[in-house]
Amino acid sequence: MRYIDAALRAVTLTLLTAFPLAAQVDSGGTTVGIAIGDVPRVKGLRLNFRDRNLVRVDGVNVTIWNPYGEGSGVVRGVALGLPVTGAAIIEGVGVGILGVGARDNLSGIAIGLAGVGSGRDITGLIVGGLGAGAGHDLRGVGIGGLGLGSGGSLHGIFVGGLGAGASEDVTGLAIGGLGVGAGGSVKGILAGGIGVGASKDLTGIAVGGLGVGVGNDLTGIAIGGLGVGSGGTLHGLAIGGLGVGAVTLHGIGIGGLGVGARDAQGAMIAVAWNRIEHGTLRGLSVSSFNQIKGTQRGLAIGIVNYAEELHGVQIGLVNIARNNRPGARVLPIVNVHSGE
Repeated sequence: MRYIDAALRAVTLTLLTAFPLAAQVDSGGTTVGIAIGDVPRVKGLRLNFRDRNLVRVDGVNVTIWNPYGEGSGVVRGVALGLPVTGAAIIEGVGVGILGVGARDNLSGIAIGLAGVGSGRDITGLIVGGLGAGAGHDLRGVGIGGLGLGSGGSLHGIFVGGLGAGASEDVTGLAIGGLGVGAGGSVKGILAGGIGVGASKDLTGIAVGGLGVGVGNDLTGIAIGGLGVGSGGTLHGLAIGGLGVGAVTLHGIGIGGLGVGARDAQGAMIAVAWNRIEHGTLRGLSVSSFNQIKGTQRGLAIGIVNYAEELHGVQIGLVNIARNNRPGARVLPIVNVHSGE
């Protein structure tokens, strides 16, 4: 390391010899021009092997390795790592052959072959060859070769080769080769090769190779290769290769095998089995077996239709309405509520 540091000093001394007025110290103790070594305050070009006492650079800060400790000081301008650079705060452009890191906040453009990271917020454009992450919020555009993550929220456009995720909310567009997840709510468009998930609400469009799952309400369009599930109310359109499930369905649910809900208002369409669990269907149910373990108010079309309480029409080979009078409880072709 000392040989590299000595070489940098030699280069800088050569520059100072060629440009004797390049380096000056102003009244505030800031070196103006070209500085070599661990000079705390610089306006211009600063060359150092590894920062220890950095306070502020307005211009270009060039380092060979990451700072001692967690990093200190502010770089406003360009932070260049050959191969690694870092500071407490970077505002402007950060480029590292291997990586760029900020102890606190990073804003502007940051590119690192291995990765880009910040202990707190990142705002702007970041590209990490392997990954990119922020300890708190990430706002702007982010690309991580393997993954991209935030300990807070994601706001903007984000792409992770394997995955993209946030401990809190995701707002905007997020794409993950394997999956995309949010510990909070989602507003925008999410696409995951295997799956998409949100612990709270999802509003927008979600596409998961295997599935889409939401802990609370899902509003918009959701498509899952195997299934779509909502722990609350599903408002909109949901398509699941095998099935769709929600506590309450307000809209259209299409499942390869089945659609299930406690209450539904809209349409349930499946090949094998639609099920209402001790609630009410208001609308249309189309399946081989329509099982309404509650109240049907609307139309059911299938091979077998069953309703605990029918206030609508059943069309199928076998139609069962438990609340009809004895002679009309089981009828072929069509059944309607006929009273007691």
